[in-house]
Amino acid sequence: RSMSTLVTKPQQVIEHLAQSVNYTPFTANWVPCSARFAVCGVHPRGTGALQVFKMQKGKLVVQAEAEKKSGIKCATFGASFYEDRHLACGGYDGSLNVFDLERINTPVFTAQAHTSIVNCIDGCGGLNIGFGAPEIVTGGRDGCVRVWDVRQAEPVAALEPASSSQVRDCWAVCFGNSFNDQERAVCCGYDNGDIKLLDLRMNKLLWEVNVKNGIVGMQFDRKEINMNKLVLTTLEGQVSVYDMRTFHKSEGYAGMTKKISKSTVWSANHLPQNRDVFSTAAGNGVLSVWQYEYPDSRKIKDADTGEERGVTGKLKEVCSKKVSDQPIISFDWSRDKLGLACMACLDQTVRVSIVTKLNLL
Repeated sequence: RSMSTLVTKPQQVIEHLAQSVNYTPFTANWVPCSARFAVCGVHPRGTGALQVFKMQKGKLVVQAEAEKKSGIKCATFGASFYEDRHLACGGYDGSLNVFDLERINTPVFTAQAHTSIVNCIDGCGGLNIGFGAPEIVTGGRDGCVRVWDVRQAEPVAALEPASSSQVRDCWAVCFGNSFNDQERAVCCGYDNGDIKLLDLRMNKLLWEVNVKNGIVGMQFDRKEINMNKLVLTTLEGQVSVYDMRTFHKSEGYAGMTKKISKSTVWSANHLPQNRDVFSTAAGNGVLSVWQYEYPDSRKIKDADTGEERGVTGKLKEVCSKKVSDQPIISFDWSRDKLGLACMACLDQTVRVSIVTKLNLL
């Protein structure tokens, strides 16, 4: 029986390494082109934690660490070149700091990005992929979304609430559509289920919809191509996939939703080596890997109006495993090694896992 399971479903989640930490970790990110990853979080006394772990002889070894004056909620290498390895961090005090991992005590760039906690962050133009200038986008509790170029002290673009009485928390941001040096888009998700898609070249809101559930994670399948698919995760265990190739004037982009858990699905992360495979990290400690299957035709023409509308595909579960008793709050695939992943869990542990045989998908 077990042999038949292995033959029919070769992909498995294997826990490789685990390490306890003395703070609450909120984010884990692989350092580009290395066997290291950076973990950020908050100490019980409210100060920030930044540690760099190295995989060495079957153990996780702390290679560098620093304590910051304010907790760190989110981080990304997305706007860093390989040779720089600059980690952009969003803080509890609303600050945006960029650290060089060789000298992590002093930031190479700092700005007061928001009036209160920075909930989410993403980077684009770095990691030696894609087009355009390296930029960072932050979303905060103040309801603002701001785009930063580290060569300037002020944000280069901003999406702000119209009035202070209707401020909604921005919980998720991501870059996409950066297929040349001019085009770039930012998608934002809010605590009331709002999605807003902003074209940075035109400085124009392209799409707005509500999914009736707080959005905690979102990601385009690739940042450096024409918008293809957008995956988002919500509070009540739902995953939605939108086909971003065909826009309908009245219906917008076509999307499908699947309930995969009774708890919050904290993030969706696309496999760097295959854009149709992504992982979900849930509040019950379950890590799942999914494959998106395209429909026979991705668009159909309306018989009455002649307008084209998108058609969504299906989600197939590849494998899943409970890796923690507490929520998996952050997850990151390695760009250098297929199936290797690091994660931060709220049981105050950081973990390295391997998902096998992903090359067969």
